Amino acid sequence: MKAEQGKNFSLERINLAELERRTGVSRARLRRLKANNYQVKPHASKGKRPKATVLSGYSAVLDALLTQGIANSSVLLQRLQAEGYTGSLTTVKRYIQSHRSLIPAKRQLVAPQGSRGSRYTTAPGETYQMDWGFTKVADYTGNEFQAACFAVICHHCGQRYIEFFPNAKQENLFIGMIHAFRYMGVPRYVLTDNMKSVVIRRDFSGFPIWQKDYEAFMGTVGFQTKLCKPRHPFTKGKVERLVRFVKENFLADRAFWNVTDLNRAALEWCNRQNTVYHRALGFVPQELHLTNCAASLSQLEDSLSLRFYLAPERKISFDGFINYEGRRFGVPYSYRGSTARIAREDDMIYIYSADARDLLATYEVTWSKRDRFCKDQYLDVRQPEEFPTAPVRTTMTMLEEPKQDLTFDKFDFDKGVVWDE
Repeated sequence: MKAEQGKNFSLERINLAELERRTGVSRARLRRLKANNYQVKPHASKGKRPKATVLSGYSAVLDALLTQGIANSSVLLQRLQAEGYTGSLTTVKRYIQSHRSLIPAKRQLVAPQGSRGSRYTTAPGETYQMDWGFTKVADYTGNEFQAACFAVICHHCGQRYIEFFPNAKQENLFIGMIHAFRYMGVPRYVLTDNMKSVVIRRDFSGFPIWQKDYEAFMGTVGFQTKLCKPRHPFTKGKVERLVRFVKENFLADRAFWNVTDLNRAALEWCNRQNTVYHRALGFVPQELHLTNCAASLSQLEDSLSLRFYLAPERKISFDGFINYEGRRFGVPYSYRGSTARIAREDDMIYIYSADARDLLATYEVTWSKRDRFCKDQYLDVRQPEEFPTAPVRTTMTMLEEPKQDLTFDKFDFDKGVVWDE
């Protein structure tokens, strides 16, 4: 502009609109520069920190979580939003970066073992990976017990499903697999490690000898199982990483009322994670699962045989109770069977007959250790009783019960005498 105007150029009479068009600097900032003779000076508030920020009042929550080793910014943001935080994720990340000293040191890493081969790949919808993960639960009384997390993930697209159980028994494995198949579909193969509830041993040729109940379950549902090499978790590394992600993300600072409340939150977490874009993979797992994997999957239809797996069989004790998940539930005395089936669905526990056709009793889910009694548990309502086959025509009369004649009544001299008033 000085070259164009020559001797007529003056900083006092410069056109700020034209200068804004050429430089891209806003007119407000050009006015401030003009007042300072076009010299850039530091801001007056440089070095000062505001007394109150968007994180004011929430730093104690962040410090407590960082001290526990929870440094996942997404988890911390969710916990703060539950407390009323309205800031952004970037603010939380900056706080974590400036308070790294609060995070406990990680365990010492072992030396790398080198490459062991190529990655294991499968076709869309061909293989699921499943595994168990374990966590500790501290109840309100201070006692601590162990819970099991059943995890399933599609090897091709990363669609995932998790469910929690009090233990990792075989009956809970069947229940978790049925629920996962209903949620994701039935694949051709399931990849797992050498669980006791899946395989007994291998023969001389290296082929697995299946556990008989698990082999029957495979035939009922219609899938096959592949076993991983012992002490080689990289083959099913997706589900191994899923278990770790559940512990670091979902279980971080998690509180719940009962197992139904926990599984409801786990299902919501799965729905949210399956619909999130994964930058490392380059797609949304649920979209890829519905477009590519669904064509190779089969739907699991409800049948009586599946109902047997969802409702495990229990023996009835001498006093009319069955034991399920460490708690005792009463069975009606009128039921004559020696065994019954019990299932937990949402907030209710259902007790069926041994053939799973009759509903005997229902209970609300609770963690109380007290015995739960059902109505008419000790009342036999099926005793044989005879009824008249012809109309009843005879009638009897029932009198009032006479009073007893006491021995000392003969000394009652006022009996029968009316005194004049």
